[in-house]
Amino acid sequence: MKPDNIMNPVGPGEDELVPSRYAVRIGDIEVLVISDGVLPLPTQTMSTNVDPAEREAWFKDMFLGPDAFDWALNVLLVQSGDQTILVDAGLGGQFSGFPRAGQSLRRLEAAGVDLGSVTDIVLTHMHMDHVGGLLGDDVKSRLRPDLRIHVAAAEVDFWDSPDFSHTDMPAPVPDVLRSTAKQFLDQYHNKLQTFENEHEVAPGVVARRTGGHTPGHSLVTVTSGGERLTFAGDILFPVAFDHPEWHNGFEHDPEESVRVRVRFLQEAAASGELVVATHMPFPSVGRVALNGDRFRWVASFWDY
Repeated sequence: MKPDNIMNPVGPGEDELVPSRYAVRIGDIEVLVISDGVLPLPTQTMSTNVDPAEREAWFKDMFLGPDAFDWALNVLLVQSGDQTILVDAGLGGQFSGFPRAGQSLRRLEAAGVDLGSVTDIVLTHMHMDHVGGLLGDDVKSRLRPDLRIHVAAAEVDFWDSPDFSHTDMPAPVPDVLRSTAKQFLDQYHNKLQTFENEHEVAPGVVARRTGGHTPGHSLVTVTSGGERLTFAGDILFPVAFDHPEWHNGFEHDPEESVRVRVRFLQEAAASGELVVATHMPFPSVGRVALNGDRFRWVASFWDY
């Protein structure tokens, strides 16, 4: 796949009202944000350490809730030189109850991207909404035999015997997360290339372990021509800018997650770099600014 395939994809799927993809150029590197769709979550999941009245007030101010909201899902496609890199793979369509999620691989095809052209996959972590897209029917057979899947060693070790004692998820979720991670490792263990703390996946594309959300959670930075974009994975959520101290029920180490989140927000505000995150509303391209003692999300203007 040549770089201009990302910037100038073919038409959207026939059943799509909008393409659900957005292209950004970072120096010589091309980035495509793909919406994997949305899934419904209880508002409590976004603020497990908060008084219910405070939670309700925040969601009301955001015209969301009061009890549930749609959680965005995004993945990234990066073209660096002759490498085509998929960052996370979305939810997949095999989980019942989420009909509006698991769209990323279909939308890649609608963008004219052959799954067999992907040379590398980087996983920010191994929750079901990040690896599930690799577990659908016939997905593995369409991937390259020499595909490399990059993930932090700490993440692989964690899912050997995962600890959910500090999480606060809806009751069925931990068992599904365990079984999905196991299924992924069973199918793809021979394609894994693990790293400890930092790994250059391709020229200008670096994965760096942050921990917090999961022990091996990682972000991915794209740097070229003096420009930089960071895919923050699950470090950020919409509530994080007003309340980075609020715990997310999916965080395996909530206190460390807060430290990681605040440090990242401070660094992003100082650098002015572009930021994309899994669960920020599509296209999830913007910057972090300081707003007194809080942070502010500044969404990029769409480049038509």
